[in-house]
Amino acid sequence: MKQTMRLEKLLAHAGHGTRSEIKRMVKNGLIQVNDRPIKDGGMQVHPEQDRITVDGQIVRYREFMYLMLNKPQGVISATEDSRERTVLDLLDESYAHYELFPVGRLDKDTEGLLLLTNDGKLAHNLLSPRKHVAKMYFAEVDGLVTVKDQEIFQSGVTLDDGYLTMPAQLNILEAGDPDKGVVAKIELTIQEGKFHQVKRMFEAVGKRVVFLKRISMGTLLLDEYLAPGAYRELTEIELAQLQLAHV
Repeated sequence: MKQTMRLEKLLAHAGHGTRSEIKRMVKNGLIQVNDRPIKDGGMQVHPEQDRITVDGQIVRYREFMYLMLNKPQGVISATEDSRERTVLDLLDESYAHYELFPVGRLDKDTEGLLLLTNDGKLAHNLLSPRKHVAKMYFAEVDGLVTVKDQEIFQSGVTLDDGYLTMPAQLNILEAGDPDKGVVAKIELTIQEGKFHQVKRMFEAVGKRVVFLKRISMGTLLLDEYLAPGAYRELTEIELAQLQLAHV
């Protein structure tokens, strides 16, 4: 964080209005720095050391925001779209000024863990192919999933475009019985994020994913109490673990 910054920028980033609204509050004497009304919204202040109030309310400045979202099906992992509903449309307006973005993407029909932040450094580290950040998915699969599939996944799967995936860990919860219409239930841990990768991996062994949910990314585990479409801020422990493990 910068040692000092313009007061107008700090207040706008903290959700206290637009630049013009802040200028109006300055003119009306509603903004104080260290218990003194200020006359210049462009003055330099220290976010952590100066006591800043707006109409008597103490300003709590936070440079970065980290939200855990249980992405529901039917919304896209984007910041804006002219036709589709995006994950940002799920958030309360109070988060708008943070200019959050999704870290990576989940397909429109995939649900589960999605991190939303404005911390570009952490996002880069989580998404960098060189970091090999593990991502675990729960899936329901149409077809009989076998030990042979586990061995193939562990060796790497050749996708439809010829790409050989990195070794992946396939955990069979229920093998499934296609003759009886019983889908298989599995957990799959991968260290990449190719387009439709989980679905394409199963297609490569003659099976079809019918439901997909991401349950972890790196050290971050989806909160089981978050309903689809719900979100919350990361705890201090969750954030510290992410930052420590993925620097």
